[in-house]
Amino acid sequence: MARLVMKFGGTSVGDIERIRNVAAHVQREVDAGHQVAVVVSAMSGETNRLVGLTRDVARLHDAREYDVVVSAGEQVSVGLLAMALQDLGVAARSWLGWQIAMKTSDVHGAARIETVDVAAMEEQFAEGRVAVIAGFQGLSSNGRITTLGRGGSDTSAVAVAAALKADRCDIYTDVDGVYTTDPRMVPAAKKMNRISYEEMLEMASLGAKVLQTRSVELAMSHNVRLQVRSSFDAPDDAKFKNMVPDDIVGTLICDEDEIMEHEIVSGIAYARNEAKLTLLGVPDRPGIAAQIFGPLAEAAVNVDMIVQNMSPDGKTTDVTFTVSQDELERAVKVVEAEKDGLDYSQLQSAPEMAKISIVGVGMRSHAGVAQKMFTVLAEQGINIHVISTSEIKISVLIDADFVEPAVRALHAAYGLDEEVAG
Repeated sequence: MARLVMKFGGTSVGDIERIRNVAAHVQREVDAGHQVAVVVSAMSGETNRLVGLTRDVARLHDAREYDVVVSAGEQVSVGLLAMALQDLGVAARSWLGWQIAMKTSDVHGAARIETVDVAAMEEQFAEGRVAVIAGFQGLSSNGRITTLGRGGSDTSAVAVAAALKADRCDIYTDVDGVYTTDPRMVPAAKKMNRISYEEMLEMASLGAKVLQTRSVELAMSHNVRLQVRSSFDAPDDAKFKNMVPDDIVGTLICDEDEIMEHEIVSGIAYARNEAKLTLLGVPDRPGIAAQIFGPLAEAAVNVDMIVQNMSPDGKTTDVTFTVSQDELERAVKVVEAEKDGLDYSQLQSAPEMAKISIVGVGMRSHAGVAQKMFTVLAEQGINIHVISTSEIKISVLIDADFVEPAVRALHAAYGLDEEVAG
């Protein structure tokens, strides 16, 4: 017997038929003798509908009331799923965030989880019931409903799994695992059996859409084993028979010690929506970087890659950095407003850029990984504008028009293409 947390997103509970399918997945694990807690999102499109209602009523609304409204979607989902489970003969009870209670900070719309009280869930397990829990929501110190923001239901599931000391947290979604890159772009992309927390964190932060970085960070800090798997598999598929908790159906995100041999490069991520700004002729003096990036931070502009080049005379420097293309106009206005203090000679901006990243813990012990990346891109006639690195990642900024040939060429060069039988 194992203790499992199963999380189902909005597309997985998008209509009654899909909710019944989710219930069958849960029943399968219960019939196998496992203790199960289920975390559920609102039905597909429901949260966006509720957000739209709050904006229609008042553009500048009370964030506390906003959370009351947008958290309502999950209340419907958990109630319907609990009913569907009961209809299958599975004892179940629904729980909202304030009933558990999932205590959070007081930042409405983007609350952080502080503690999860699992006493009531433990009682449910002892009585043989499934706990069906509303994701995305919690309870502030003031007793108000809070919501967790983007990726909140995944984060709720990981927090519940950590508090319950679950054997695994299964994230059911509309894909069957984590791939070496986007399979829509590269049909030869392979589904990974295992990937380390660090690699998944990099992949998620660099553009991979399977998991939100926040949930991966929480899983890594509490050593919660995550499995990404498809909710659209038939619950009674033969591959599920005689499974034990350590069997992997999708992709397991775990500590790197659980992975026997690491690929040098595990995956390739990309983000199209990038823009580049360059300040030319910036005086080289202490504090100049703070003068550039301080106002940008105050304006809530998120800066990513940063490169600084010293001029031959040693008196000035050129500073290049990237922002989301959506924030380019705002970033330009902020920098232009600081021109007198920064005393730069020219500001250049370039939209329609893309960031391509190779990720792999195997880079730590292998030389020549970056050189191969640069050679492959050169052979494709692709110019590199900016380079940034970490211990397990190399990112380059290129023109957005070259994303697909870059990803395909790199995927093949690092031996990630799926071998075709025959």
